[in-house]
Formats: sequence, structure tokens, C-alpha cells
Amino acid sequence: MRSKMKPIVYVTRTIPEVALVLLKQYCEVVYRDEVPPPKKEDILKNVVNVDAIYCTLNEKIDKEVMDASPRLKVIGTMSVGVDHIDVEYATSRGIYIVHTPGVLTETTADLAFALMLASARRIVECDRMIREGKWKLAWAPTMMLGYDVHGKKLGIIGLGRIGVAVAKRAKGFNMKVYYYDVTRRRELENELGIEYMELSQLLKESDFISIHVPLTSETRHLISEKELRMMKSTAILINTSRGPVVDEKALVKALKEGWIAGAGLDVFEYEPLPPDSPLVNLPNVVLTPHIGSASYDTRNRMAQYAAEGIIKILRGEEPDNLYNRDVVKIRALHSVKMI
Repeated sequence: MRSKMKPIVYVTRTIPEVALVLLKQYCEVVYRDEVPPPKKEDILKNVVNVDAIYCTLNEKIDKEVMDASPRLKVIGTMSVGVDHIDVEYATSRGIYIVHTPGVLTETTADLAFALMLASARRIVECDRMIREGKWKLAWAPTMMLGYDVHGKKLGIIGLGRIGVAVAKRAKGFNMKVYYYDVTRRRELENELGIEYMELSQLLKESDFISIHVPLTSETRHLISEKELRMMKSTAILINTSRGPVVDEKALVKALKEGWIAGAGLDVFEYEPLPPDSPLVNLPNVVLTPHIGSASYDTRNRMAQYAAEGIIKILRGEEPDNLYNRDVVKIRALHSVKMI
């Protein structure tokens, strides 16, 4: 009887309509049409009889959630990162995880470069000066001096899709591009005209540093006081990856004491950023509220891509946005069949 019914998917919060329409064609949708993320107890209550969960990076999908859902076959997340999901446990249970790599690459790279330009040229400070009626002289030789971006040295930490996209943009500004990654990418060095450096050397050499690594136990506080002190006093740090990659307390100290010139941050250790965070009152940091992928086109593509991945799994197909590919072997080993 069950095989003739539509599978059930729980959608944790408001998502773009394009994904919802697609899901409803193939699934029975339990939809929580609210913008804020749900509380843990709400998730636990709603996943009991579902075959799939459609979530975002703000919902923690852990062992407790998965154990509350005995029929669960797939978790789809409208994000590239999966640090909010217990991937190891999901894989051990034969639960597929689909995410949204690739579709937000260019949009996030745009923002990283926008933060670089805004920080270097003090765009936010200038905007505030005008709005607050503090622009008193039409022009002055030393007014609102910033740093050039063109011709400078850019250090990229993490040469994945977004790191590559940032490197391509930097070449248009005639920047010298260095990169550090756990895996050296020699083919890209030749293709993009970039140079590999160990992290410590990259930090010392670069005028701008842009972070593009996933959040893992190895990358948490990858940039801490030790690394910040290695940077030039004129350097600017850009982070559009995950907040905890940077030790925020150490960064505040670095910005206050002038170890570095500035920062452009789209992500933070705690989100939303608390109103009493010291970062809020620092003039040499540009802050955006985790909007790396926030364009109409990209968010629609992300939403659709996650939905398509869920549907393919439920139809017995293997999507190209499957994150935990080892699950295929585990399910085969245990002869677990999809619906």
C-alpha cells in the first residue's frame, strides 16, 4: 500500500516557490512556511513519518533528529556546507545527503570581491559620513584614504570552486594571486597563473586574504591570533566561508590594535551577530549578514537543485549533488532498497 503513495518530505522553513512547486509534483509536502528556523522540538515532531527532510544551514540535523525518523532516506540542504548535519551518522544509517555545490560559486565570489573593494576603499565609512552630514569639504588630499586593490597581492585560502572564481576576478585587477590548500592544484596554477604557498608564507606576503574553506574540526579557528600577527599591518582579511574559521576575539583585537588594516566579513562565529559584538563599532570592518549567495537567481537555483536531488533519490536515481557518496556502498552492502 505504501509504495503507491507519494513519499513525504518535511520542509523546515520558507523556501523559494520554484522548489516547493517541484517537490509537490512528486511528494506529499509538510511545509513550515515561516522565515525563522524551527526549534529542535518542532523538527523532532515533524520528521516522525517522513521519507525526506529539506533543510537549510540553520537547522541542526543530528542523530536525535534522524533517529526520530525511521523511514528517512534523504536529507537535502539548501547550502553547500553540511557542517549542520551529522554526515557520519547519516552515512552509517544509509541516509543520503544532497547539497547545492556549484550554483552559488559566482555569486559568492562576487560578494567576496565586493567586500574586498568596500574594505579597501572605505565605502561604508564614506556612505555613513555623507548620511550623517559629516562631509564638510568637497575634496581634500588626505580625506578618506584607502588602499588600492589593483596590482596588489591576493592570498586565497582554499582553492575550491569559489576560491578559483575569486582568483579569476583578481586577474582582471592585475593582482598577483597566491593560494594555500591542503591539496596542491598544479593544473590550476598553470591555467590561472597563480602560485602555491604554505599558509604562513601566504599570510606574510599578501595584501588581501580571502578565505574559502569548509568548516571542519581542522579549519575551526584556522585563523587565530598567531596567524593574524603574521599578516601585514596594511592587510585586509575577507571571510565569506564560515564564521568559526576565524577566531573572532583575536580578530577584534587585531582590528583594534592595528595588527591588520581591516576586514570584510559575511559570516560570524555566532549568527545573527549579537548587537553588542565589538565588531559592530569598529570602523575598519565591513559587515554583511551572511548574504554570499543572496541573489534572486542564485537562491532560486539553490532551492531547485536541493529539491531535484531529493526527488532523484526518492525515485531510485543517483543525483550529481550527492554529498556522501560512500552511502551507496553501505546501502549496497546491507541490501537496502530505495522506494
